[in-house]
Amino acid sequence: MYVFTMENIGPVVWGEEKYQPFKFPPPYLWYTRHLSTCLGHKIRSGYAKLSFLSTLARRSHHAKVEGDIKKSQLEVIDNDMKLLELQERMVTLPAQGQDRLGSAYTNSLRCLALFGAGVSGLWGCSMIACSDEAEHGLAVPNYPWPHEGILSSYDHASIRRGHQVYQQVCASCHSMSLISFRDLVGVAYTEEETKAMAAEIEVVDGPNDEGEMFTRPGKLSDRFPQPYVNEQAARFANGGAYPPDLSLITKARHNGQNYVFGLLTGYRDPPAGVSIREGLHYNPYFPGGAIAMPKMLIDGAVEYEDGTPATEAQMGKDVVTFLAWAAEPEMEERKLMGFKWIFVLSLALLQAGYYRRLKWSIFKSRKLVLDVVN
Repeated sequence: MYVFTMENIGPVVWGEEKYQPFKFPPPYLWYTRHLSTCLGHKIRSGYAKLSFLSTLARRSHHAKVEGDIKKSQLEVIDNDMKLLELQERMVTLPAQGQDRLGSAYTNSLRCLALFGAGVSGLWGCSMIACSDEAEHGLAVPNYPWPHEGILSSYDHASIRRGHQVYQQVCASCHSMSLISFRDLVGVAYTEEETKAMAAEIEVVDGPNDEGEMFTRPGKLSDRFPQPYVNEQAARFANGGAYPPDLSLITKARHNGQNYVFGLLTGYRDPPAGVSIREGLHYNPYFPGGAIAMPKMLIDGAVEYEDGTPATEAQMGKDVVTFLAWAAEPEMEERKLMGFKWIFVLSLALLQAGYYRRLKWSIFKSRKLVLDVVN
């Protein structure tokens, strides 16, 4: 049973035992005790601070005295070290002279070694370039061919002159087995001129009714004549070298048109230290530098029908244009057809865009209103 009242503080009952109530001391006694406690605490803290300051002053004085002693000792040691260094310099002066000479000699050897390494590196790079040139041939420059543009066409007058150069200079060794006389009609010659040109050659045909082969004049459907009967006869006539067919030569060589032009106009005397065996000719654009074909394009070697000066460069340009046409006779038609298709597809694109805007304008311009009340 627990009983507690504020009006009359009596005995407190907790269970079966009784406890006496707590009595508060008078207020003046409590204030006196608190004042004495605070004064004692302040006196003790002030005494501690005074003792700390005295200890700090005493330690600083001792540190100053010790620092002065150490400073004097260090000055003495420094003076002794200076004397020792002076003595060592006086004793080892000749040896230092020898060391300086040795270091200068070493530096000169290092500079010489670096110079030798640089020279050997440059020499190695030049040898690699020379070996690459000897193996793959000298890189040919790029020439501005007029038919390489997106909508450019062949120079048909140049094709005609190039065919004349091929007939009079190249046809004696090189064949063009993929080109027929009818391919020249409308490109470089008229039909009558091409028929007359084809009739000048004799073609082996047959067999006839009696089973025998016979010869006849050439027709428009015939191929260009072959200079040799077979490959063995061609090699025998050219010292073992086989003249390649020129029908696709500008496509069969890397950087074809520039390479052929550089090869035809790049003959020169071999440089010092390069020996060319008999029967070969030096041409830096040919892989290996030695080619069996002699220089064929000489100024005035051909007399053009239109009066164009037949210089070496002009003949090379014309025959390369003719060979480029032979490799791609459909180029002009392909470019024209591509331009037509691009034009038609552009119109179709415009129509598709207009139709899209027309059909989708209704959906893009409409407004949706959400009625949340009804």
